[in-house]
Amino acid sequence: MPHRMFRSVLWVIGMTALGSMPIGGQAPPAGPGAGPARTKDASKASSPHTPWGDPDLQGTWTYKTITPLERPAEFAGKEFLSKQEAAELERLAVKANTDEDRPADAARDVAEAYNDFWFDRGDTVVSSRRSSLIVDPPDGRVPALTAGGKERVAARTVARDRPAHGPEDRSQFERCITRGLPRLPGGYNQNMQIMQAPGYVVILYEMMRETRIIPLDGRAHLAPGVRQWMGDSRGRWDGNTLVVETTNFNATHEFRGASQNLRLIERFTRLGDGAIDYQFTADDAATWTASWTAAIPLMKTADQIYEYACHEGNYGMPNLLRSARAEDQAGRATK
Repeated sequence: MPHRMFRSVLWVIGMTALGSMPIGGQAPPAGPGAGPARTKDASKASSPHTPWGDPDLQGTWTYKTITPLERPAEFAGKEFLSKQEAAELERLAVKANTDEDRPADAARDVAEAYNDFWFDRGDTVVSSRRSSLIVDPPDGRVPALTAGGKERVAARTVARDRPAHGPEDRSQFERCITRGLPRLPGGYNQNMQIMQAPGYVVILYEMMRETRIIPLDGRAHLAPGVRQWMGDSRGRWDGNTLVVETTNFNATHEFRGASQNLRLIERFTRLGDGAIDYQFTADDAATWTASWTAAIPLMKTADQIYEYACHEGNYGMPNLLRSARAEDQAGRATK
């Protein structure tokens, strides 16, 4: 049923349109700008294209990796890992993922929410052996927070750690609403499917099963008063690179303390048949003292996109609120 639904979505989009470098090697330009009309060039010979002439990004891709977003302190000042360092990190990741040193323990399964069978963590570093996914600033770290950014991070930390006053207190992810943008490597459901129709690119994320429909026809962004969980995306082609600008995030979206003024610039460049060089730049002067860029390789995968049935948000919330009220009563009883 889901596959038939998305084929129908693409058909409608198509009919509407007809009617009207090593991976992670370079940081993208600061903004998309207004690109010139695309013309045929020699690069088309080595890059797949759709029947209507756009670069072909279609397929199922995975972004899992053990390379961290920010450069760890142990690799400070070191942009690239040695082969030996990368191999050791991958050995430890395989060991952690397979529980070699930890016997099965029901209590541990409960404490950690899921046992390792259900996870699909990465076990390799990115092919460039960068020590962080962040490629700019050069230190591989997210720039310092502004005063407003610190306040938002602190407020969300307090709300997360105290007993819940109500459902709205809990994170969007915990409530099964959205995982938001951009997507970063995590524990599982790290696949995405890219589909295309004339004038549109569609991205289906396995995590939370969210879908972005990105128009390529040069239309303006939504009015400033219209705010959305995943923002408002507009795309264009810069040669063989898809450049997507996303604005209009709502005030409660949750990406490292970012405000609703976050401007996200993403670049997707097909590298042969097996990889896409994906980079994003996060720009929000209300949150960080400078913009910053990360590069996350998208690798072709034969895995299918699985259903994401977020039962925790459906059934867990009453118990979470019930336990919070019990903690409230216990606290009052001791005063």
